[in-house]
Amino acid sequence: MNRFFIKTYGCQMNERDSEAVAALLRARGYRMVANEHDCDILLLNTCSVRDAAEQKAIGKAANVAGQRRKNPDFILGILGCMAQNRGTELLDRLPDVDLIVGTQKFHQVPDYLDNLRAAQSAGVPLSQPIVDIAEEAGSQNTIRDHVLEEKQVSAFVSIQQGCNMDCSFCIVPKTRGDERSRPMDQIVRECGQLAERGVKEITLLGQIVTSYGRRDYEHTGGITPFVQLLERVNAIPGLQRIRFTSPHPRGFKEDLIAAYSRLEKLCEYVHLPLQSGSNRILRAMNRPYTRERYRQIVDDLRTAQPGMYFSTDVIVGFPGETEEDFAKTRELFEACNYDMAYVFKYSIRTGTPAATLEDQVPEEVKEARNQILLKILVQNSARRNAALVGTTQEVLVEGPDKKGLGFTGRTRGNRVVHFAASERLVGELVPIRIERVSTAVLYGSLELAGVST
Repeated sequence: MNRFFIKTYGCQMNERDSEAVAALLRARGYRMVANEHDCDILLLNTCSVRDAAEQKAIGKAANVAGQRRKNPDFILGILGCMAQNRGTELLDRLPDVDLIVGTQKFHQVPDYLDNLRAAQSAGVPLSQPIVDIAEEAGSQNTIRDHVLEEKQVSAFVSIQQGCNMDCSFCIVPKTRGDERSRPMDQIVRECGQLAERGVKEITLLGQIVTSYGRRDYEHTGGITPFVQLLERVNAIPGLQRIRFTSPHPRGFKEDLIAAYSRLEKLCEYVHLPLQSGSNRILRAMNRPYTRERYRQIVDDLRTAQPGMYFSTDVIVGFPGETEEDFAKTRELFEACNYDMAYVFKYSIRTGTPAATLEDQVPEEVKEARNQILLKILVQNSARRNAALVGTTQEVLVEGPDKKGLGFTGRTRGNRVVHFAASERLVGELVPIRIERVSTAVLYGSLELAGVST
């Protein structure tokens, strides 16, 4: 009766939030199941970055709402960004939803489910669904519990929530609130505990992760709080790799760039959102940097760490984007030579400044520009991967691949590698000689004398 399943939409922060909710529910005696068809409680942790993401979650909720009518003990909940963005408005379209919980109230989910179960047991119908999208001071400190699988080698750690950047296209400040950072000691302790449990790679998460602690900690000797945190995590015994996402170009000061050459556990991989290569469009987007500054950051990072891998976010078809504007984006996109990119067609998000701008770009123009950048990306990625054939890469063995044909892991540059190995190597850093590649994946073999595959 208390079997739950959480379906997560959207970003890595949503994945981390879902994991924290799952850990809290398990601690309360609820049982997590691997298949949504086996659950009594279905929680949808939602995304609002694009309208399509919201519509997908609404469609899913509508499709499963019938289970509640067939099974009076079934509970359907909507969590996260869409819950925060839409609140009680969701009940007009989804009257069978029992629970709506916003982004600052994840830790209240066990109590609310207990209340729903108690009402069901007593045969007392609720007068209305539970809706809680209120702000709560200190809520960023509640995302700290983990559900680790056996031999799990990587984990996400939330260090900061909310955003004060107010990009004109983005709904995140509304759905996640103002910037709020967790105490550094608490984060370091959590990372240390994960390392003690066998985790070898940690990804630090935040809406603008590089803004971590800027109001809470002093810059010491020119070192920002975020880099101070990286230094402390880098010193944790047993931990092998550090990554972080998502940063903002504004956060790449000299200390962070230098960290890539002096912190040995900080992987040579950066997700550096571009959004546009046109200064005019960047101003309209309220992005406080220029194409020239962005290119300088890329060049400086490659100087600090010549083997750096880059991924990015780009929006094509922002209102008013001309052919000249797009040409500048294309030029910079090619020059930066990204290894991976998320290319999005601009979509209107009600409640954002860009939603009311005139000169919206036709859908067919957005699609054409989207395809141009994707083609460049495929060529870049294929060229970079081809250059790795014959080299030996350090790979963290994550486990069996999905097809059960071998094992999989990632390089420090975040490239997926498939190879033959044995179960005992899961969690180990091993040298893999790259023998062949595709656009997105590397294939190789162990180059470790005396180790059986």
